[in-house]
Amino acid sequence: MSYMALYRKFRPTEFDDVKGQEHIVTTLKNQIKAERIGHAYLFCGTRGTGKTTVAKIFAKAVNCEQPAVGNPCGECAACRSIAAGTSMNVIEIDAASNTGVDNIREIRDEVAYSPTEGRYKVYIIDEVHMLSIGAFNALLKTLEEPPSYVIFILATTEAHKIPTTILSRCQRYDFRRITADTITARMEELTRVEGVEAEEKALRYIAKAADGSMRDALSLLDQCIAFYLDQELTYDHVLEVLGAVDTAVYSALLRSTLDQNLPDVMEQIEKLVIQGKELGQFVTDFTWYLRNLLLLKSSDHMEDILDVSTENLMQLKEEALRIESDTLMRYIRIFSELGGRIRYATQKRVLVEVAFIKLCKPSMEPNTDGLLDRIRALEKQMEEGIAAMPAALPIYEGDKAQEKKRTAEPVAPKALPEDVRLVVKNWYNVVNQLHPLLRTYLKDAKLKALGDNRLGILAASSTKEEFIKDPGHLSELQAVILKGTGKEIALEIASFDNDPYEAIGEIDMNQVIHMEIEIEEE
Repeated sequence: MSYMALYRKFRPTEFDDVKGQEHIVTTLKNQIKAERIGHAYLFCGTRGTGKTTVAKIFAKAVNCEQPAVGNPCGECAACRSIAAGTSMNVIEIDAASNTGVDNIREIRDEVAYSPTEGRYKVYIIDEVHMLSIGAFNALLKTLEEPPSYVIFILATTEAHKIPTTILSRCQRYDFRRITADTITARMEELTRVEGVEAEEKALRYIAKAADGSMRDALSLLDQCIAFYLDQELTYDHVLEVLGAVDTAVYSALLRSTLDQNLPDVMEQIEKLVIQGKELGQFVTDFTWYLRNLLLLKSSDHMEDILDVSTENLMQLKEEALRIESDTLMRYIRIFSELGGRIRYATQKRVLVEVAFIKLCKPSMEPNTDGLLDRIRALEKQMEEGIAAMPAALPIYEGDKAQEKKRTAEPVAPKALPEDVRLVVKNWYNVVNQLHPLLRTYLKDAKLKALGDNRLGILAASSTKEEFIKDPGHLSELQAVILKGTGKEIALEIASFDNDPYEAIGEIDMNQVIHMEIEIEEE
């Protein structure tokens, strides 16, 4: 006898066998028991959640000669013929292949004839959203006033594509995604029946990969069993068959990313590619890994929501302490965008590598949500004593010999008011030579000419004032001015809220290149 796939072999034959759709099953059973059967039903939901299966069970139940508490008996002639697909009372139509008006007109002509056996003729139209507008219009009148012995069951994965005129004439039932716990329990039951040994962790991963679809889960299980025939199905076996990645790899990648160890990240991606891992699935799973971290950081009571083992939960908690929430949200945004593009990409590896470069080097990303990461990277560099300034700036150029040479140079002469005017006139050029972070803090600053060789800088806030006053930042600014003018200019820093020079007017930078600057003499 030819082999039958698990999802066909163990397809439910009565309502009580249907898993994860109790809200629908109970309603339909009650309708059958009370004989309050509708004439049109719409079953909506993602693939593999039981829409067609429930439709067939319902068709058997309404025609069963000896129904038991709303369930078909499975023994009578009607039940056996429907199960075998030979009944003239149950007509299955694939709307994806029969989209035209003529196909629906045939149905409209057929409903005029009462069933030869049983009580109801049941039309199951799968993927009904694929019908053309003309076909929907042809179906409309029949759907509105069908004969008493006709029942329509429309199944679809995309209910939003169905005209409202059709929706309003049907009882709508939304099939939920089946939980990983329910799918795992069902697979444990089936593996016992099949005599297959399987780790609970392996079955749980398959359930998670199925994304709420019982049919997908059984198909994946079938594939894994076939690959390791007559062997115990382990977690590692499942990962190998599905081309998936162990969570330990995600943890290692995240830690290397947080350390900005780009060579190590690239090496780990190289290993994934050599092992033949599916990069599209890797991106999806890594996004979920980051999502779990964000949930842990968002609340102290997320352990029950996260579907992970105790060992992995402890690891997640440890990593959650190492990463900020805004950084996690930036990571998730980058990988969510990647997930939408990688499916159809020809160079998937390149896209993944570029994404990790963005994570490791926030300065390369123009988005504002990466600003905090750039600041943290600079603070870390300053703490470790690493020069954060570009090498092109004079203050950080050269080796120790050059540094000694600069310190030995004579002190620059004091600037005259004309030199202050020159600095103000070229202020934007001066700012553009500074480090990006200092440039940001000076972006909205105001200038005041204080007389002699003094230039006042008013920061927008006291926080920015303190940042600019930092000796390292101040010396950087003076070094750039010295390079441009050859003169030493005294800089006095204040803020809008604490301005000791209120009597002196601010310099209008928009007009400065067209007019002379008034300098207050003491």
